[in-house]
Amino acid sequence: MKKILQDYTKEELGEMIKPSFRAKQIYDWTYHKYASTFEEMKNLPKAMRTDLDSEFTLRPLKTIQVQDSMDGSRKYLFELHDGHTVEAVLLLMREAQYHEDGTLKHHRRYTVCISSQVGCKVGCAFCLTAKGGFMRNLTAGEIVSQLLMIKADNDIDANRRVNIVYMGMGEPLDNLDNVAKAIKIFADPEGMAISPNRQTVSTSGLSSKIERLGKMGLGINLAISLHAVDDELRQQLMPINKAYNIESIITAVKNFPVNDRKRVMFEYLVIKDVNDDISAAKKLLKLLNGIKAKVNLIYFNPYGGTEFKRPEEKDMLRFQEYLTQRGLLCTIRESKGLDISAACGQLREQERSKNENIQG
Repeated sequence: MKKILQDYTKEELGEMIKPSFRAKQIYDWTYHKYASTFEEMKNLPKAMRTDLDSEFTLRPLKTIQVQDSMDGSRKYLFELHDGHTVEAVLLLMREAQYHEDGTLKHHRRYTVCISSQVGCKVGCAFCLTAKGGFMRNLTAGEIVSQLLMIKADNDIDANRRVNIVYMGMGEPLDNLDNVAKAIKIFADPEGMAISPNRQTVSTSGLSSKIERLGKMGLGINLAISLHAVDDELRQQLMPINKAYNIESIITAVKNFPVNDRKRVMFEYLVIKDVNDDISAAKKLLKLLNGIKAKVNLIYFNPYGGTEFKRPEEKDMLRFQEYLTQRGLLCTIRESKGLDISAACGQLREQERSKNENIQG
């Protein structure tokens, strides 16, 4: 099997490819010009292009499905070399803005949600990804290629920065080495040049690995998928709480290095009649006391077969108001892609079911 070119940093390519300055040229073709074949790299000698093509692949992912939402979101299902599939989502956060004379004032702003594993070991009760089980970790190159293919597919210029959130399929800290390498590859100024402060790792709370991530000094943002304010409920929703309870997570977060201008994000998936009342808001306020935190309330996105329900807007607003009035920064995440397979793992599960029906 060919090596994945995006698995390697520019420095590593420089060690493998001689003369080493060719690595910079290859990086430029890969991350700036979105080359899909080595043959396109005309400033490389023909013999080198042939050798590279026999050793490396530039396209480790194959797009097998894209769903477009009316709000501008696009959900991708990618197939890997071994036939497994992963999802990624392009979220349009703000449309382009123009001056009165028609000249561009602000470019479109995007956030890309990428996967770090095929499936997931965490097994959250509300998450469809868990249904398919855990298959394997993604390599750094498979993580990087999700964004690279999305940028190329949407004609997003190489110099247009996007925000990256590692909160697609999988638990990023369960694949920490490859995620950390992807963070560095994304940040290379001669590659995509996406600063770590534009990258957010979202974790279900592997406290020992939060500590390890902090010691790496990568400068990324941290988001905690909390979803409950006491261990009993959290254990029902997230079995991993048995190994990493709320107290251990809070302790790890308090020791995590946070940029002076940033906050630790606490993601709180709001489920109707489960965790949406004011008593939960009170406990959350107490829990986060002393942490430079921001709470992001997320509407539960129902999918076929789930027992959980989407909360009422009035309950979301009341929850938010309780926290903000007491000094805790709290936002309600705008739901994206409700008219497509928005729930994480939904597109993959549909494809799996379709293939099983065909084979059956």
